[in-house]
Amino acid sequence: MFKRVGHVLVITALIAAIGGHWAVLQTVAWTTMLADNLRECSLTQAVGKTFDGKHPCVLCKQISAGKKSEKKAEFTLELKKLEFTHADLRFVFAAPTAFTVLTQRTDTIHVFTQAPPLPPPRSILPG
Repeated sequence: MFKRVGHVLVITALIAAIGGHWAVLQTVAWTTMLADNLRECSLTQAVGKTFDGKHPCVLCKQISAGKKSEKKAEFTLELKKLEFTHADLRFVFAAPTAFTVLTQRTDTIHVFTQAPPLPPPRSILPG
């Protein structure tokens, strides 16, 4: 249940972020205008009067003003040129202060040079 509520909230937030709330409000305004116009005239005249743009209702005017104010509130992106200064790179190789030579161990090398036992041990063979 909580997962479904979360999905509904995310979808609602996405719709609001892309301006879908204006479409929902405009649909409500047109529906109300059509219902009001149907009380006074026929269906074809009511549809024409609703969608001609010459007879906006109070809600349509508020939606239009809201859209305009939202566009004005958007920020403008200012592109600036990045400037980098030239820095001299100097690589300095410094020898270590203490240095010792390690002796080579020969006893471990002998272990790796022996051949494996022939025939192979029976405990490793299957079945």
